[in-house]
Amino acid sequence: MANGGTKAAVTMHDVAAAAGVSVKTVSNVVNDYPHIRPATREKVQRAIDELGYKMNLSARNLRQGRTGIIGLALPELSLPYFAELADSVIRAAEARGLVVLIEQTGADRQHEFDVLTSERRQLTDGLIFSPLALGPDDAAALAVNYPLVVLGERIFGGDWDHVTMNNVDGSRAATQHLIDKGRRRIAVIGAHAGETMGSAALRVLGYQTALAANGIPFDPELVVEGGLWHRATGAECVAHLLDSGIEVDAIFGLNDALALGALHALHARRIDVPGQIAVVGFDDIEDASYSAPTLTSISPGREQIAATAIDVLIDRIAGNAEPYRRVIADFTLVERESTRS
Repeated sequence: MANGGTKAAVTMHDVAAAAGVSVKTVSNVVNDYPHIRPATREKVQRAIDELGYKMNLSARNLRQGRTGIIGLALPELSLPYFAELADSVIRAAEARGLVVLIEQTGADRQHEFDVLTSERRQLTDGLIFSPLALGPDDAAALAVNYPLVVLGERIFGGDWDHVTMNNVDGSRAATQHLIDKGRRRIAVIGAHAGETMGSAALRVLGYQTALAANGIPFDPELVVEGGLWHRATGAECVAHLLDSGIEVDAIFGLNDALALGALHALHARRIDVPGQIAVVGFDDIEDASYSAPTLTSISPGREQIAATAIDVLIDRIAGNAEPYRRVIADFTLVERESTRS
């Protein structure tokens, strides 16, 4: 025991002595050097586990010229999806010995540019970036000299890795679910006028595709525009629909916050859900399981997106030179009370 009864930290020398190998061999094992005999690796790992050895990540990163910190730039943490995505990324990073530095852009174009060129990039080994304001014409801004993984749908292609969700097919499945429930006057709330690339445009496309596949005429009156995808926007969209006298028997919120706002507005007007109007959302945030009624939603594979983004970024940080990757996460429809008849 050392000063005041504090137990001395276990070192590589201790592990080497216990395993009967050299310190270099222990180092090769903890750094996952590939050319080690399985029996030797097992012997060293057993000594590590028995002694409770913890690798000094700071020292390792310093030797490799790295900080052990990655950046995560998201539009708005007040939106539940991005907050939950950040949580998933942090947990995936921690499991791989990395710390995450989170930055919020506010979906502001200049802030998104600034994130890419910030001096904070000198503190991080790479960046996971989810832009909302930048678009295809800004692709040159992503030609950075550090490892970068782009999330979302704003900018496709280019010399960077891209991890995204299946917006079109997910929205088609949400709309098809409502059609299978016998709904024909399906409103979609949260559309962005003039948008050709991005979540809103792709999700409306999925909605239209499902209508066409079922021979249901597209009615532009059922597509309600909304700015920021917050609960208040969803409530305002539903108020517009109902006050306009437009016939509606289902509502597809382009995200769960919009759908939850819709549920609130319908409840305030004593409209039965799903009896009179069924409601479905997109993102499957935690609140979807606790609303009244609980909300049917598309789960876009958030955990898969987070883990994949981390793994791809780690590969780039390690100098992996394989072709840039585009990964589309799997989605599932989670049926709950808001559409269950």
